[in-house]
Amino acid sequence: MLVIEFFPLLGASTGRFLMGRRRLNFTEAVFVCRFDMLCTMPANLTQQYHKAEARYRQATSPEEELACLQEMLREIPKHKGTDKLQAELKAKISKAKEASQKATKKGHSFKVPRQGAGRVVLLGGPNAGKSAFVAAVTNAKPEVAPYPFTTREPAPAMMPWEDVMVQIIDTPPITADFCDPNVLGLVRGADLALLLVDLAADEGIDQCQEVLTYLNSTKTRLANTSYLDEDDVGLSYTQTFLVPNKIDAPEAQDRLQLLHEFVPLDLREFVISAEHGAGLEPLREAIYRALDVVRVYTKHPNHKDPDFDRPFTIRRGGNVQDVAELIHKDLAKNLKNARIWGHGVHDGTFVKGDHVLNDRDIVELHM
Repeated sequence: MLVIEFFPLLGASTGRFLMGRRRLNFTEAVFVCRFDMLCTMPANLTQQYHKAEARYRQATSPEEELACLQEMLREIPKHKGTDKLQAELKAKISKAKEASQKATKKGHSFKVPRQGAGRVVLLGGPNAGKSAFVAAVTNAKPEVAPYPFTTREPAPAMMPWEDVMVQIIDTPPITADFCDPNVLGLVRGADLALLLVDLAADEGIDQCQEVLTYLNSTKTRLANTSYLDEDDVGLSYTQTFLVPNKIDAPEAQDRLQLLHEFVPLDLREFVISAEHGAGLEPLREAIYRALDVVRVYTKHPNHKDPDFDRPFTIRRGGNVQDVAELIHKDLAKNLKNARIWGHGVHDGTFVKGDHVLNDRDIVELHM
């Protein structure tokens, strides 16, 4: 940052600025000040850019990443303050094109379609209890066994919470020597990750450290909140809960204390027993709350009652236009207005597409 000490002017023609030992005349100083402002110019990224960035974080294939990066580059304001970010985006686009071409040559790329109110990815070492957790909170029937590596590939399931469903993806264990190549993409695209730790075995703490060490060697990291690094658009952080499992096992409390001592993590913690149900309900609610979505019920103009069976979910702060886009692209394109029943408005009030919706609002869309 360039700092210029200003001395009171005796007049525009005789005014002087002092920088170090060199005296600048008024015209020179104004130029330097303007140059400094350009160097520190804020990016002022648009809403469209942030939406594309959110989709980029949720991309699960090289093709999706490429499309999102290209949209981010189109939407970014073009000025000095974004020169570095533009360069980083162009570099990421080049790498994404290479990855997409490699995936095409292989004949396929791994992809799990997003479903429900959000996506949660399970992480952990061998025997951390990920499959037991899936069996406890969903209707899926994964193989649960006392030996390691029962999960051989990512497997999605749906967790009910009140009147919505949340996608839970079980993944193969991460060790010092192995990580399924699809796991990193799933973590980057997740709304939340759960890092499970085996409290029933002394090696559970070491296995947790191995997971963290591996992820920290990549550009896919775990954190308290999800974000992209400002200085490296390729470095992604995913919101994570620490979930010590098997708390009812012998000496589990002692191992939990050792976990806190040897692997201190700045993550929200939920101690559970997936097999016997301890701590699951608070964790299930916290999972939904962490998604930070609101439920919106739709009503057909010709019907008296709304559809309360299948709410749409949008990010908190989302609007009527976001709901229309979830229903159909033509509806979003031709949306004129909507009627709202819910918070902050009189029932049946007509609003525009930019009206922000609240949890459990009812929306009647009009083309």
